[in-house]
Amino acid sequence: MSDRQYDIVAFGATGFTGGLAAEYLAANAPPGTRWAVAGRRQDALRDVTDRLAAAPCPPSGTVVARVDDPASVRAMTGATRVLLTTVGPFEEHGEPVVRACVETATDYLDITGEPRFVDRMIDRYHADAERAAIKIVSCCGFDSIPHDLGVLFTLTHLPHDVPITIEGFVRSRGTFSGGTWHSAVRAMGELRAYAAERRAREKESAPAGRRVRGVRPRVHYERRLRAWAAPLPTIDPQVVLRSARLCEEYGPDFRYGHYARVKNLSTIVGAGVAIGGIVALAQLPPTRALLFKVKDRGDGPSAEQRAKAWFTVTFLAEGGGERVTTEVAGGDPGYSETAKMLSESALCLALERERTPARYGVITPAAAMGLPLVERLQRAGISFRRVD
Repeated sequence: MSDRQYDIVAFGATGFTGGLAAEYLAANAPPGTRWAVAGRRQDALRDVTDRLAAAPCPPSGTVVARVDDPASVRAMTGATRVLLTTVGPFEEHGEPVVRACVETATDYLDITGEPRFVDRMIDRYHADAERAAIKIVSCCGFDSIPHDLGVLFTLTHLPHDVPITIEGFVRSRGTFSGGTWHSAVRAMGELRAYAAERRAREKESAPAGRRVRGVRPRVHYERRLRAWAAPLPTIDPQVVLRSARLCEEYGPDFRYGHYARVKNLSTIVGAGVAIGGIVALAQLPPTRALLFKVKDRGDGPSAEQRAKAWFTVTFLAEGGGERVTTEVAGGDPGYSETAKMLSESALCLALERERTPARYGVITPAAAMGLPLVERLQRAGISFRRVD
């Protein structure tokens, strides 16, 4: 890939989260990094480059590409070593970009939290990507880098080659965009059918000679945190458990549980009722269409709202008779920090690929980038620390 025109192409740079990623790269990429913004319209891309012209590392080019034009997507991926994309929902728009990256041997990163899309990409492209020695990596935003890399960081504080149990407890404050809302509604509409598929998949992908499984979900009071915990049905535990299946350093018997952390039991009850209602409405096409109208896809929180947002993920871990508590924390989870995580992932692969684990295919952030990405995120202001 050394002869490519660009080190990084940011596809979707004219959108909300893509625009934040472009701003981050312009402000933080090392001078001399060759990167470009990509999207559907040249005039909109020109607006982005004009806005970033005075930044320390402005984009050095623009690429026009549309997901419904395979030739343009292939030309885009063939021009770069690393392609990052924020163009979702990925169930609709993701596969053409993944396919083109595999065909042109280009590393790929996205910010999806859509489980069925991720599973479908594994089924269809993992073997070819592995043969091409490229890294196709989904979930490089708040879904699921704090959780996936937080578990990997926690493992560095535990004995090796012993059974390990880690539970993650998430607290956050923030707002969500229209794109996130649309993806969530679509995932809820497929929840029942997908649950059976996932159980079958986990049995089929069990690593030889090792055990990897989820902690049985339950609502409970966690005394060590002085808080209530409720199972959190996001893609994050799925990603963590796949990392454990791919990486032997997770030990001979690994378990992970994933929870929302709240102060009061009444909060869990209220949230359960609200989510249950949305899930029920998402099952039928007419009511699902009404849910989509709640927020437009292009909507996003203001800079003032993002400045007040934050997240903390606390991990309680046990292994070999030792107990460890760690924490990953940062600012606005859904947008500012997601753009940072995605951009630092791209810089990691573009500038430090030789330091990353020699794993290829359709894989997870921890399996693809490992501790070098943890180090980059720490330098970028996201906290990974042991707190006990």
